[in-house]
Amino acid sequence: MTKTRSVRIDYFSDVLCIWAYVAQIRLDELRHAFNQQITLQHHFIPVFGHTEHRISEGWQDKGGFIGFGKHIHKVCVDFPHVEVHEALWCEQAPCSSAPAHQFLKAVQLLEQQGEISSECLSDCQDRTRFEETAWQLRLAFFRDNRRIDTRSELLAIAEEGGLPTAAIEELLDNGQAMAALMRDIELRDEYRIEGSPSYLLNEGRQKLYGNLGYRILEANVREVLDKADNQASWC
Repeated sequence: MTKTRSVRIDYFSDVLCIWAYVAQIRLDELRHAFNQQITLQHHFIPVFGHTEHRISEGWQDKGGFIGFGKHIHKVCVDFPHVEVHEALWCEQAPCSSAPAHQFLKAVQLLEQQGEISSECLSDCQDRTRFEETAWQLRLAFFRDNRRIDTRSELLAIAEEGGLPTAAIEELLDNGQAMAALMRDIELRDEYRIEGSPSYLLNEGRQKLYGNLGYRILEANVREVLDKADNQASWC
């Protein structure tokens, strides 16, 4: 019997990154096109770990948070499939993406422990419950301008999604979610991940970074799936 080949994609992103928000449609299409032939493993990295430093200081000569917000709106003109709140980054800007990342690692741990289903949800673009939660956080920030750097807002989103908030809080409080997040950062350094979003395939041999078109992602996945055993990928 011929064994069906599969490929693991380690996906590194920051929940506050506009390019990861834009890229969700490509992840959904990969899932739809390849189904059980791919496994997505999500990792979170602190590109926006300290927004005051990154934006207020980094964009000091370009308008600070307001200038950055205008930049995001300009970027999204070319991507009509996403929605951006008119006051994004201009009002109640988040201090850090880290609280949202820690929260998502808690949800991911619940999935790994079997506390929530790891099956894809047909009514959520075939995302798992964890992946749908990550998408809802991105929507909460970019579309609705919610403060996803606060525990109260994160738990409200969890409750809206029918997630076990008490179990999430326990993982946040006992250090397990933080440890999982720190491991993501260690993996970022081990694989020399440059930023968000980044895709790692073929046991680290293929690394893709940035606002890439779907066909580039598809070609790299097909190269891994189609190559013979022990043969180097051409990508």
